[in-house]
Amino acid sequence: MSSDAELLEASREDAGAFRELYERYALRVQGYHRRRTRSDDAAHDLTAETFAQAWLGRARFRDEAGGSAGPWLFGIARHVLLASVRRGQLERIACERLGLFDRLDCRPAAVEPQTAWLEDLDEDLDRALADLPAGQRDAIRLRVVDDLAYEQVAAALDTTPQAARVRVHRGLGALRTKLNHSTEASR
Repeated sequence: MSSDAELLEASREDAGAFRELYERYALRVQGYHRRRTRSDDAAHDLTAETFAQAWLGRARFRDEAGGSAGPWLFGIARHVLLASVRRGQLERIACERLGLFDRLDCRPAAVEPQTAWLEDLDEDLDRALADLPAGQRDAIRLRVVDDLAYEQVAAALDTTPQAARVRVHRGLGALRTKLNHSTEASR
């Protein structure tokens, strides 16, 4: 069985490889969106957008979680959710200001994005991060959240770039395990 990283690499030439990755993660990503939105319709739409963004960005995937695309996909899912809420608010405000709600293109969607979807968005991640050893937690924040190069992470942590890579790798692996258990428990 191919790793997620291998499937993403192969998907550059073979769409079937991406389909296999989709089949591995679609239900989990959809469950994530359903828990946030409490709407099957919104969850389906957001899941489709998540995988569309993953397809478009598949060449930029960096294997930092030991072959797993889970953290990467859930990062995209989080971004899609945030963008959906923000976009919905901006579109609604613009239509209100312009008095265009009677036009077909400004009618509210069947499922309106709501800021309530964002409540406790990072709670599971924060809890999982808090359980990590400080060195791994700091390395992940610097590398993933602050998007620093490994050389910069190493300098900030007063270690070598190789040690910084190891901390990030181990931390992401531990996060993946904790978040997978959290996702399975909430089903």
